Amino acid sequence: MKTVTIKNDCIKLGQAMKLGGMVSSGLEAKLVIQDGKVKVNGETEYQRGKKLYNGDVISFKGEVIRIHGN
Repeated sequence: MKTVTIKNDCIKLGQAMKLGGMVSSGLEAKLVIQDGKVKVNGETEYQRGKKLYNGDVISFKGEVIRIHGN
């Protein structure tokens, strides 16, 4: 499991996916999220702008990222 460390109290889903290397661009993130291929904390998420906080977990194509905040 990879970790994405954030400086603020939250990060948007699309940004976290890019930082974690799950996707190469914001457009790719948008498309896979809209297609229902991304889960946040075990639930399918359709909002690219979904705010994620410390401890949230993203899963996509067998990869898992945990959000780590300060």
